[in-house]
Amino acid sequence: MTVTMFKGKLHRLTVTEADLYYEGSITLDAELMEAARLLAYERVQVVNVNNGARLETYTIPAEAGSRTVCLNGPAARLCAPGDQIIVMAYADMTPEEAQTHRPRVVVVDEKNDPKEVMDLDGTPITEPNLPGVTDAIAAEFDVEVWAPHRRTRRHGRR
Repeated sequence: MTVTMFKGKLHRLTVTEADLYYEGSITLDAELMEAARLLAYERVQVVNVNNGARLETYTIPAEAGSRTVCLNGPAARLCAPGDQIIVMAYADMTPEEAQTHRPRVVVVDEKNDPKEVMDLDGTPITEPNLPGVTDAIAAEFDVEVWAPHRRTRRHGRR
């Protein structure tokens, strides 16, 4: 079994172009793609911060350092130049791989220059972060819940 996990993103890009008549995709500065660990032709989700539109497409690298962010084809109807977007990628992995996976986040400024690059902490949620939630769910729904951070089973009402 595999799970689909958040792999990485380019956060708050400013759209520089929109080309309705290109065949499709999103053209991104190759340098930004590399910083976010995005591959050429990788499937990505694009979220428009200005209007809430969400779409799925694939990446095409633009010249490194150009800071190009161009929505192509039908996606050009959902994102206009000047809009801020978030480009996210996901990856399938085993649950064991997911426990140590650290997504990459690249935050850019209004000119699409990277201002922060970070790997997110892959630490699993532990009991101090959500006290009693697992027990409350088990009690409310009368189910058996396995909490991996406890390595034990807890039971609801019987």
